[in-house]
Amino acid sequence: MHYDLLVIGGGPAGYVGGIRAAQLGKKVGCVEMDRAGGTCLNWGCIPTKSLLKNAELYHTMSQRAAEYGLKFDKLTYDWEKIIGRSRTVAGKLAGGVEFLFKKNKIDYLRGEASFKDGRKVIVKAADGSTQEHTGDKILIATGTVSRQLPDFAFDGKTIIGSKAAMTLPKQPESIIILGAGAIGVEFAYFFNAFGTKVTLIEMLPRILPVEDEEVSALLERSYSKSGIKVLTGAKVVEQKLTKKGVQVTLEGKDGKPGESIEGEVLLVAIGVSPVIPPGLKLDLDRGFIKTDAHYQTNVLNVFAAGDIIGPPWLAHVASWEAIQAVEGMFAGHTPKKIEIFPGCTYCQPQVASIGLTERAAKEKGLKYKVGKFPFSASGKALAVGDSEGFVKLIFREPHGEILGAHIIGNEATELIAEMGLAITLEATHEEIEATIHAHPTLSEAIHEANGAAYGLAIHI
Repeated sequence: MHYDLLVIGGGPAGYVGGIRAAQLGKKVGCVEMDRAGGTCLNWGCIPTKSLLKNAELYHTMSQRAAEYGLKFDKLTYDWEKIIGRSRTVAGKLAGGVEFLFKKNKIDYLRGEASFKDGRKVIVKAADGSTQEHTGDKILIATGTVSRQLPDFAFDGKTIIGSKAAMTLPKQPESIIILGAGAIGVEFAYFFNAFGTKVTLIEMLPRILPVEDEEVSALLERSYSKSGIKVLTGAKVVEQKLTKKGVQVTLEGKDGKPGESIEGEVLLVAIGVSPVIPPGLKLDLDRGFIKTDAHYQTNVLNVFAAGDIIGPPWLAHVASWEAIQAVEGMFAGHTPKKIEIFPGCTYCQPQVASIGLTERAAKEKGLKYKVGKFPFSASGKALAVGDSEGFVKLIFREPHGEILGAHIIGNEATELIAEMGLAITLEATHEEIEATIHAHPTLSEAIHEANGAAYGLAIHI
């Protein structure tokens, strides 16, 4: 078949870009070798949130039931059903994307893609058969996979990546998690909630190193209090299999010898590696595809968007980039490169942020003010029993425009949307102050943090 747009990859960049092109009246084909929805819907964002909800419920019932006046005997859980629910949720959403393909008359091409040239793509199906398709324009949206340790490849049982961590048939008694970014800290919370002994190792000085320092510090305290062993500034210098599982040897801060830790399972969460379809000589930057301001590669009419073009590796960023690319191709729009975007981590307490951290503002030499409000002073947070955390807002002086917002606490990942809209609309502290926030809500903490920066907060 010949298409106006041939998309390689059916994840958040690929299927969204394909649908937008179809909305613009273009004939679209989308190649996917796993299932529509890509890693996000099938093996990432969505199923992990299902697992984390299970963990939150179990932790609340097993550790905090008395606070809510609840009593029960012999609380248990079914590991197989916990895993099964996440797979069911993922399956429903993948089916939803397949429905959207049909609705938008997009050809869903199952198989693995390779380039014959800059216009022709070979799709190899699971049965080994091949088909050749052409496109006036091609969008590469093949994403990434979990990065492995050198000479210590995943085996799906003892040494695993995030995909295998979601479907372990048996709960491990102990797990070592290497890497304390969003993926690492989310799985640390999940396994710890069900009683697995968790050791979380981060080479950098703090967990969630891209977040504001105060947020990282609070989350580390919370994790340590819950029984997670957190080791920062620790580099793995040796790893080996043992009779009980796996052992890692660490080098501590300042190059000092560290301890050796043994666990039943090692979860490697140290980043991602690009998946690039073969057959074209594409310009790369550290393995990721280089694109120009229009998301075009060095090959004429071949474009790329999403995780495959490098960080930030976020589903919502991937979708946004794909829409920019497609509207640049077919609607005559001038594409934009991503600048401001929210980042969310769905552990408990949740973490969400957008814009500059305080450290970044300081390093840029900007004049700024900071407003903070603790959830311990929030009526809604106290009422629902989740008062850990705070809202921290950063404003530029002298006009009070928002530079950054950082939230750790209950529903932080939902609350951050207000601050994203405020930054997009170039709102100032005065406009947020003039916006009535309903009582009692968690969002009042944003209003109070805004006031705190200028001496206007009422409840602290």
